[in-house]
Amino acid sequence: MIYMKRTISFFLVVFILFLSACSNQQIPSDNLLRSTPEAESVSSTGILNYIQAVEKDSTQEIHSLMVLRHGKVVAEGWWNPYRPDLRHIMHSVSKTFTSTAVGFAVSENRLSVNDKVISFFPDYLPDTVSLYLAQLTIKDLLTMSVGQDPEPKFTYQDPNWVKAFLATPIVNEPGTVFLYNSYATYMVSAILQKVTGQKIIDYLQPRLFEPLNIKGMDWEEDPMGINIGGWGLRVKTEDMAKLGQLYLQKGKWNGKQLLPESWIEEASTAKIIQKPDITQEQRNQDDWAQGYGYQMWRCRHNFFRADGASGQYIIVMPELDAVIAITANVNNMQHELNFVWEYLLPAINGQLPVDKQKDQALKEKLASLSLPVPPKTTSSLEGTVTGKVYTMEENDGQTNSISGSFANDQCMLNLQEGSNSYSFTYGSGKWIAGETNRPGPYYRFGQRDPKGKAPFQVSGYYEWLDDHTLKLVLRYTECTLSDIVTLHFEQDKLTVDMSVGLTPQSIRTVRKTELKLKQ
Repeated sequence: MIYMKRTISFFLVVFILFLSACSNQQIPSDNLLRSTPEAESVSSTGILNYIQAVEKDSTQEIHSLMVLRHGKVVAEGWWNPYRPDLRHIMHSVSKTFTSTAVGFAVSENRLSVNDKVISFFPDYLPDTVSLYLAQLTIKDLLTMSVGQDPEPKFTYQDPNWVKAFLATPIVNEPGTVFLYNSYATYMVSAILQKVTGQKIIDYLQPRLFEPLNIKGMDWEEDPMGINIGGWGLRVKTEDMAKLGQLYLQKGKWNGKQLLPESWIEEASTAKIIQKPDITQEQRNQDDWAQGYGYQMWRCRHNFFRADGASGQYIIVMPELDAVIAITANVNNMQHELNFVWEYLLPAINGQLPVDKQKDQALKEKLASLSLPVPPKTTSSLEGTVTGKVYTMEENDGQTNSISGSFANDQCMLNLQEGSNSYSFTYGSGKWIAGETNRPGPYYRFGQRDPKGKAPFQVSGYYEWLDDHTLKLVLRYTECTLSDIVTLHFEQDKLTVDMSVGLTPQSIRTVRKTELKLKQ
């Protein structure tokens, strides 16, 4: 009996130790593990300083931030109306997912980066295949050294992008001159689909997305049903961070080698220099002149990154065992990176003292992040215009009528465009979240295909600029763009100014119309 009690006690101790290990987050997980900055030797003060600095700079509109150290999330935040559960359109960060698919295909012996591009598309070749086109390899596509100049541009009116790409002249020997070329990445996607018989989003499903527990993603397609490759993937911020962590761990995830370590090394190291003629002093200040790998940029400080327009980054810091994921809407992306190097790098690099008392301040700040919203405003017209319908005397083919109402610090707007009706809700002094089937500016004006993407997540606020002028701001929160509608009421006439917010510094008017009060 005593022996049995001792045996049971022994196993209880082992079981308790096991639970303790579990509670210390050392077991594999489908989601990224969470920790605190101080537990991973990161300065809460440094992260807090970064947030305060970007919020003081009007050029820095950050949408989300996630900082990982030793495989654990130590800080994460989303600036309202952006949220952790929402996907965000990936611009050229999509390219790194595409090159990752190449890594899987190479490891499965489906292709080699030295394969000639023309070998995959014999039916789409021009009548005369030039010497440079014959030399072009997958590696040249991956390293942005195709030799085309300028970069080709296609639209959804072009039925065959592969054929159009192959018909574009190559003026420099492939592999010798760097020129950013998003359609080169599209060609990589087309090759992968030809070789695997699957769109790359489907090819990556069991190889990348399922092991990393990435769900709900989608990817834009060309007119032939090929994933664009160079842009158009929608994933969440944590999904971005997971890809960075996979590269940091040299292709290993939860103890399993998903991608060969040799591929990670090959893809993330410099294969070509972007600006060979600049001075060393210029190079030391330029994160776009550190070398380019397979759809990844080298950074200063011996880091590398996935990089997308408007300030989207997955920054991998091997020497610090850290990853930073950011989505944003900025013009000057170098300025954005400078903030990372100035504030976050010292916080992670142990150059700032650890202050446990700052941890709570950081938590509170991360929980309260929001893009600025004007304070509550009102107008004596709110009761007058509520329920009124304004229509076009001569339909411009786009706006038939506008009506709205006000209640409880909310504005409800109804928009009739042709046979389509849309309703939006805006908050006074706050964001109001919703969804709509009306495609946002990313799809309306960027020559993108919105098929299958609705409903679109939105969030809006309104502001009375004066007693007769109402400004309505609607954020499409799965991309970087906004619709801004300014309504000016004058007796029975309504002037409507519809604008698009590409970035905070570049708002452009796309249509101005006049409507009359419906009698």
